[in-house]
Amino acid sequence: MRRAILAPAMVLFLVLAVPSSLRAQEITLGRTVETLLQYAKERNPEYASMRLEAEAAGERIYPAGALPDPVLRTELQNITNFGSDARPNLLPSRIGGTKYTLMQSLPFWGKRDLKREAAEAEADAAQGKASVIWTEQAARIKTAYAQYFAVARLIRLNKEVIDLIDRIEGITQVRYASGLTPQQDAIRVQVERTSMQNELIQMETEHHHARTRLNALLARPAQSTFAEPERLRPIPAPAKLDFVALEDRLRGKNPQLFADAAKIRAAEKNRDLTYRNRYPDFTLGVSPMQTGSRINEWELMVEFNIPLQQESRRSQEREAEKMTDAARARKEATANQALADLSENLAGIDVARRVEILAQVSLLPQAELTFQAALAGYETGKVDFATLLDAQRQIRKAKQDIVKAQAEQQARLADIERLIGEDI
Repeated sequence: MRRAILAPAMVLFLVLAVPSSLRAQEITLGRTVETLLQYAKERNPEYASMRLEAEAAGERIYPAGALPDPVLRTELQNITNFGSDARPNLLPSRIGGTKYTLMQSLPFWGKRDLKREAAEAEADAAQGKASVIWTEQAARIKTAYAQYFAVARLIRLNKEVIDLIDRIEGITQVRYASGLTPQQDAIRVQVERTSMQNELIQMETEHHHARTRLNALLARPAQSTFAEPERLRPIPAPAKLDFVALEDRLRGKNPQLFADAAKIRAAEKNRDLTYRNRYPDFTLGVSPMQTGSRINEWELMVEFNIPLQQESRRSQEREAEKMTDAARARKEATANQALADLSENLAGIDVARRVEILAQVSLLPQAELTFQAALAGYETGKVDFATLLDAQRQIRKAKQDIVKAQAEQQARLADIERLIGEDI
């Protein structure tokens, strides 16, 4: 009886425990960008498809260099039994003779190696393409998370400003009741509060859009929630963002350049294979001859194609040369564009860093001092309401500039890491 009671209880416990563990995983997702990247790498369907295609390309390497299947031919001779009293037959032992031929095609020396090496290069190109997909996807996720983080911080800032305006409104109401402030000030503070609430609605809409974009990048339902973002990734020191050092890393690890280099190798191998087609391929064969129930004769056979269509081959060779030159030009164009993007992003991250420092070190403290002085002056009637409102707006703008500059640095850093193919 006790066992019968415990079994349903255990089932109920497992049913309740599994969803709670899944909810716990959902709650932690989004606190940092690293959790999103790990989630995407495991579940993103586009990256998974490219990775599987790269694995499929790797399986083509061995067949490319393998010999073709041998061919067995059977020839029945004199099946009518002409010249004898026997009736026509299809059994090898009851006709005039049977010839068995086993043939194996043999490509000219070096062709199999070139085909295998070309397939290896194509597999490397597919692997590089999969890496391109992931680096681009990771950059999109990093940028989208930075925007999501920035909007969340701006919403929090907006609510803090609304609380501050409520405080100012309380002071204004007291002064208005005492006849020290005109009614216009009371109305203006209400207008300012309504304006901030309208801005808050717009920010919440942008927050929804940012969350939807993140869910799309992670292949999650559009309405799925995230944990409150806790922090952004630290921005590397300026010494690590040196163009020369990053250029070397870009040339060595950029996945698109890696894929282009693999395509060059594949084009070169195909070109060499085209030139090797000037020489004939061979087919070797051995043929036992059966008469009655005995094998009494053996034949050897060699066959090769005669490469007489030289004009056709010269055209194929010129095509292979052009394809090789095109692959080299494509890689050069990719490198030039990547270096230009690298320079642009380094300049952008430097400008955003300077804006953040200027706002945080200079503008924000000055705006806060101005506001405190204006608030004290307004309470004593020495400063008008317009001055107080302007001081409050300066604080809000300085904090907004800081948040926006941080998000811009994160977006630029994500693009730089996409270009160099790894995190800095």
